[in-house]
Amino acid sequence: MTKAHKSGFVNIIGCPNVGKSTLMNAMVGERLSIITSKAQTTRHRIMGIVSGSNYQVVFSDTPGIIKPLYKLQEKMMQFVITAFADADLFLLITDVFEDIKLEESFLEKLQKTKTPILLLINKIDISGQEKVEEKIKEWHQKLPKAEILAISAIQRFNLDKIMNRIIELLPAGEAFYDKNEFTDKPERFFVSEIIREKILLSYRKEIPYSVEVVVNSFKDEPEIIRMQADILVERDSQKGIIIGDKGAALKKVGTAARKEMEDFFGKKVFLELFVKVDKDWRNNERRLENFGY
Repeated sequence: MTKAHKSGFVNIIGCPNVGKSTLMNAMVGERLSIITSKAQTTRHRIMGIVSGSNYQVVFSDTPGIIKPLYKLQEKMMQFVITAFADADLFLLITDVFEDIKLEESFLEKLQKTKTPILLLINKIDISGQEKVEEKIKEWHQKLPKAEILAISAIQRFNLDKIMNRIIELLPAGEAFYDKNEFTDKPERFFVSEIIREKILLSYRKEIPYSVEVVVNSFKDEPEIIRMQADILVERDSQKGIIIGDKGAALKKVGTAARKEMEDFFGKKVFLELFVKVDKDWRNNERRLENFGY
């Protein structure tokens, strides 16, 4: 007797910096979500699709749960709210160092949900067994219905076990996407995310959070991909910092982004970057909608 085909949406949620994006990339086997040590690195809901002969798992990486301070953050939390609405399974990611500080309203939603929850305690590769057991007890009190597993996303420890458990818990159903697809996002999205990651890694303090990247052209020619993108900032002073002395800082970002894009697309890339001021874009409803928030 053949097994029924399983499919469903597995939505990854949790606070900032607990390893959600690292886990997503490890599960999908592609580098879809950008990863830095800075909070709020993920701004969108990004889907990664894993298909087998008798299953399709649609993972969603979501922004870290925070209390919004401006419109952009409000929009980011909307992505989390939609992830609560359509999940067939939640992967709630925490780590051994995190106090249980999940926003109360989200914690209540998880306590009341009938959707299965796999609660994954990450970063056990840099912690002792005693600390892990302590965290398991704490979370079991908060979410007694959740199934708790200890993992290391970066070392891939227990990930095969989790994948098998996910498939077991998913409902029977047909595939949502073509079996060859691995994400719902277009190529331009990954171009902007790669550039934004290099900015997050290259600049300090508020600068990376004031930046948006807009890809204006993407021409895939036989030998090379030619693209042009604007880096938008909120103030003239930020523009100067992004460009740097004689353009050195911008050149460094452009070179690092181009190299990563060549790996991502498997092809030569020509990248042209401009820096522009778009005052207070993070609080402008219309601009945020234009940027896909």
